[in-house]
Amino acid sequence: MQTTILYIGRDTEITTVMSRLLNARPEWKGICVCTDDEAIAICNEQHLDLVLLGNGIDAECEKALRAKLTGIRPGLKIIQHYGGGSGLLYGEIMTALNH
Repeated sequence: MQTTILYIGRDTEITTVMSRLLNARPEWKGICVCTDDEAIAICNEQHLDLVLLGNGIDAECEKALRAKLTGIRPGLKIIQHYGGGSGLLYGEIMTALNH
């Protein structure tokens, strides 16, 4: 069964790279968006195992987004991802999923 991961970031180029990295693993299904509205719509429509918050999301937006997403799916795991290589990304995701 695939693990569905939603990445939310503000930079379209980085979001494209994240989509490629997340979907390179057959056990992961990566969905990558740049707006909160898109993220909320996806959270309403699909099962999510993990949300990664990427670059460009300020503290106020992050707080509101976390509240909205967990309001839709209580217990949803949400972590910050600031970049780094694919090994770091894999480690962050596996740590989050196993806790």
